[in-house]
Amino acid sequence: MPEPSEPSEPSGAAGHAPNEHGYSPNKENYAKRLRRIEGQVRGVAKMIEDDKYCIDILTQISAVNSALQSVALGLLDEHLGHCVTHAVAEGGDEADKKLADAPPSYCLLTPVGRTTSTTRSGWSGGGSVNGPL
Repeated sequence: MPEPSEPSEPSGAAGHAPNEHGYSPNKENYAKRLRRIEGQVRGVAKMIEDDKYCIDILTQISAVNSALQSVALGLLDEHLGHCVTHAVAEGGDEADKKLADAPPSYCLLTPVGRTTSTTRSGWSGGGSVNGPL
């Protein structure tokens, strides 16, 4: 009777336990970064309460957006490297679902994937002062 072969990665994809999320080894780092972003958001709210200059507030909002984008892209990278890789190795419907979820998730994080909305002033958020890009 042949012996069952040993799994090539007994601890799951990329050295993680199979039921662990891709971000789990960096969980504290992500939590720390999100707490820092939370503080930045509170600072923006205080700037508004203190009637600070619009452009200064917008600059801080841009910094918050960039920080969140960085966290999100890191999570997506770890999701692809762990969750999707593990599902593909396992095969079946779960692999199909994870592979189908990946492109829409990436699109949400890129400027092309996000839609712009028109503000009260009619500015759509795209282009420049002199017209669209």
